[in-house]
Amino acid sequence: MVERDQLARYCAELLSISAQRDYCPNGLQVAGKQVITKIVTGVTACQDLIDAAMAAGADALLVHHGYFWKGEDPCIVGQKYRRIAALMKAGIGLYAYHLPLDVHPELGNNAQLAQRLGLDYGVAIGPADNLELVRQTQLPDTVSIGDLARQVGDTLRRQPLLIEGHDRPVASVAWCSGGAQDYIELAAAAGADVYISGEVSERTFHAAKELGIHYLAAGHHATERYGIQALGRHLAKQFGLDHEFIEIENPV
Repeated sequence: MVERDQLARYCAELLSISAQRDYCPNGLQVAGKQVITKIVTGVTACQDLIDAAMAAGADALLVHHGYFWKGEDPCIVGQKYRRIAALMKAGIGLYAYHLPLDVHPELGNNAQLAQRLGLDYGVAIGPADNLELVRQTQLPDTVSIGDLARQVGDTLRRQPLLIEGHDRPVASVAWCSGGAQDYIELAAAAGADVYISGEVSERTFHAAKELGIHYLAAGHHATERYGIQALGRHLAKQFGLDHEFIEIENPV
């Protein structure tokens, strides 16, 4: 078991949350029970996940996508009220870790995605204010983009959207989980043959074609389901907690 604020302090240090300039608060977002024995992890703190966490007997819910995003209406009404009210009524604390979980070198979404795809963690090529957001690595042997796309689909259980940008074999891969399609220019400038992320925009098609780089849109949810599981397993081992990951299917 672990005390509520002790868990928050531990995660803050483990994930170096003070080092990130994020679009939301990282850490304890909704206070719950003082003592935690069971945690549920999930990607997004939607109503379905909250309901499932309640049914599972969770004391705390840990997610990648929490609440209170920059620019959103701060009023606790409507959907936001129903979600937060459900958590408070059940006494379930909500912990959310966004960019700090993306970039953690062991537990992070980028690291966990690389591990599952059999990629070396490579080097950081992200934007100047957060280099760790985008990674790049060289493959030991070249592959065709078709074979790589099939591997990604088989691994993530979701067929990615492939935008072909050239006809060369793939020797260098860059990636960033989630909604990071606009880092395709950084990937191309770094010499990557393919860039893998979660989402895709209309403009991404033209960027891939004109920059001469393949793009694989593998799903925002699909590319970010592994970091929070790794964090949950780590915390369970560290504090002797019961841990359960609950998958709420999302095709995006």
